[in-house]
Amino acid sequence: MCGRFTLVTDPEQLLKRFLLDELLFELQPRYNIAPGQLIPAIIASGGKRRIGQLKWGLVPSWASDERIGYKMINARAETLTAKPAFRNLLVRKRCIIPADGFYEWKATDRGKQPMRIVLKSGEPFGFAGLYDTWTAPDGRKVHTCTIITTQANEVVADIHHRMPVILRPEDEQIWLDRDRYDPDLLQSLLVPFDPGAMRAYPVSALVGSPKHDGPECMEESRSLMERTGPTAE
Repeated sequence: MCGRFTLVTDPEQLLKRFLLDELLFELQPRYNIAPGQLIPAIIASGGKRRIGQLKWGLVPSWASDERIGYKMINARAETLTAKPAFRNLLVRKRCIIPADGFYEWKATDRGKQPMRIVLKSGEPFGFAGLYDTWTAPDGRKVHTCTIITTQANEVVADIHHRMPVILRPEDEQIWLDRDRYDPDLLQSLLVPFDPGAMRAYPVSALVGSPKHDGPECMEESRSLMERTGPTAE
């Protein structure tokens, strides 16, 4: 699954990486992004990409209660076409959620240890996501999204059996193209990312609470390294 992630990349670097013209909101460093919060998301329309903010936790347009979003922070790649909440969104409501790391909790003999998983290059990357708009009874529009997950690769499997889908940069345009719908092609993109390009390292238990959102959340925990040896690569 994916329940926490980071985005601390410089805004200018983010614009360049995702081929964006401008940011229409202030992008602050986020060290411990949690469900229910507003997160940056990229969509494309008319061949042009733009970035905005969506609430993390999908509320389908047909939902009767906004609280369903807390149960729909992730969508399994293997069952997208079988689930009513996701099947129609896969056709024209696909998005990319930029990140530069994500957290998972590893079971140890001392309890669960939070780990941060990143690219070895340190570069940002894009999660595959879906989005929708729900209209509240009072007429308020709620724009929400979910992060797609797949089977874990060799780096993440030692920590958790699922991981978010990280799109290869060369596949991002296909994913964002709203005028192109080939379910087999799209499904072929939703696979584990190259483990050779990733690494994982232990971080502080502070990340367990969304109240903590500072640099200390993603700092490497030396104490665990001393007990277990080198970080996973």
